[in-house]
Amino acid sequence: MRVLTLVLTLVATTALSACNEKTAEAPPAPYALSAEAIGNYCGMNVLEHAGPKGQIILASRLDPVWFSSARDTISFTMLPEEPKDIRAIYVSDMAKAPSWERPGETNWIDARKAFFVIGSRAKGGMGVDETVPFSERAAAETFAAEHGGRVVTFDQVPSDYVLGTGVTSSPPEEPSPQPAKRGHTH
Repeated sequence: MRVLTLVLTLVATTALSACNEKTAEAPPAPYALSAEAIGNYCGMNVLEHAGPKGQIILASRLDPVWFSSARDTISFTMLPEEPKDIRAIYVSDMAKAPSWERPGETNWIDARKAFFVIGSRAKGGMGVDETVPFSERAAAETFAAEHGGRVVTFDQVPSDYVLGTGVTSSPPEEPSPQPAKRGHTH
């Protein structure tokens, strides 16, 4: 009987330990976008730019690293000189954005789970080609049908798209699209 009690105690302890480990590994929640958010690369207030935004939470920093565009957010993860102690990567969920000009303060999606439209006519934070993020593939496909481009996942975003000149599907003189209000999910 003592052996059975010992085995049951050991199993229960192991199970609780595994639960605690999973809880410790959970990514931190995203921060709300505010006027204090300054773009990591441009040094400007993130709210001053249209299009999707991003934030990366690092283990080595108290505050998130803010980005004026989703594209800059992804580039940070690809550059060898940037910190690699990434705990979470969040981008604006444009399916839930009030508008292109105001992508929202709290509608974040884990970038690794997002669907991105690349090669569209959409211009991001600093007027360059954007990686437009959505929480659902259907919303991304609708955007691509309206504004050009193709849908990819985080791991499929080409490094030359975010680090190079990008891929455009329209002449640069075309105006940026003004996506319709997307306050609901598909």
